[in-house]
Amino acid sequence: MTEPPRFATLQHWLDWQETLHPSAIDLGLGRVGRVADHLQCRSPAPLVISVAGTNGKGSSVAMLEAILSRAGYRVGCYTSPHLLRYNERLRLCGEEVSDQALCEAFTRIDQARGEDSLTYFEFGTLAALDIMSREALDVALLEVGLGGRLDAVNIVDADAAMMTSIGIDHTEWLGADRESIAREKAGIMRAACPAVCGDTDPPHSLRTEADRIGTGLQVLGQDFSIRETARGWHWQGGHSHYRDLPRPALPGAHQLANAAAVLMLLEMLEARLPVTEKSVRAGLKWVKLAGRVQRLTGRVEQVLDVSHNAQAALALADALRNIPLAGGTHAVLGMMRDKDTASYARALDPQVSCWYPVGLAIGRAGSAEQLRAKIEPVVGDARISTCQSVADAMELLKHKAESGDRVLVCGSFYTVAEWTALRPGFG
Repeated sequence: MTEPPRFATLQHWLDWQETLHPSAIDLGLGRVGRVADHLQCRSPAPLVISVAGTNGKGSSVAMLEAILSRAGYRVGCYTSPHLLRYNERLRLCGEEVSDQALCEAFTRIDQARGEDSLTYFEFGTLAALDIMSREALDVALLEVGLGGRLDAVNIVDADAAMMTSIGIDHTEWLGADRESIAREKAGIMRAACPAVCGDTDPPHSLRTEADRIGTGLQVLGQDFSIRETARGWHWQGGHSHYRDLPRPALPGAHQLANAAAVLMLLEMLEARLPVTEKSVRAGLKWVKLAGRVQRLTGRVEQVLDVSHNAQAALALADALRNIPLAGGTHAVLGMMRDKDTASYARALDPQVSCWYPVGLAIGRAGSAEQLRAKIEPVVGDARISTCQSVADAMELLKHKAESGDRVLVCGSFYTVAEWTALRPGFG
């Protein structure tokens, strides 16, 4: 006889999942793989694309989703983390999954796991795979959570793999240098399956692993290229090209590299997943993704960005440099304790007038005082105003920010989520 569900609401399920496993992060495929086998959900769609990398994963998945959807394909899309609603993590044909579908999937996972405890992320990954496998999808797009080789997403043998930029992040789990990190991310590649890298200077270990596995890795700047033009940009692939493409609707020059890798991957999959140039242009023009140099106009412009490492901060600084600004930039910064906050601030500081380190409503976050101590040697004491919370920073800036100024909210998904939930307005 089937056991009744453990919980009736999504929030109760999520609260319980956060306490189930002794470690918030526990890399490995054994436990999650056993449950996936029981649920028979390792093949969520006829064609699966996995996307790994330090920065740009979410943007690349969003571009793939936009192009393939406009080509008429039924696309399932799994990403993490979310900003405001857990349901954002799984989209089916452009629509967020319902609470009911998630609760039903969590019940199936709970009953299938036996004595295996699962992390919050593993529960979510299994739910996404389980739900997608029950839909009549054409393509499943899977964003790798952390690393690649031992990430829960890697229980799926993807038909194609994409690596975005590779930088320094999550060193406690992936290694302290780019070579080690790339080696972990290379674990999503499979023999004889297409693989693409949008980093123009990938670590040698990535190519070494690709050769060892037996996949023909294509690298931006070596096997395919881009050239900016007055009307947009040109893309040259292995045997095809596009001229005067529209710039991706996601802000920042770094998005061209993500878009170029997306197009290369689609070229390599064209026999199984043909798309027209019209679909490519429409997808690039209309792609949307919250929290990536997201601009909210007004008397005081707000820019929301979930970047949380130095490489991403450099891209953000470059994007800000190209956005007209009459006044100064007030940066509300909230970050996790394990991040290299000083390097992040150093990369972004040329575009910042004043810093507002804040505490966040999550245990892994650094306190406002801890963040201040990390950025003070980099930016100096005079330009820092410590705020205990995002709400405190918002109240301060409502009085301090002047017309023509910019408020930048950055450092973490959680920082942007808390700010967005408060629905700030500056008149």
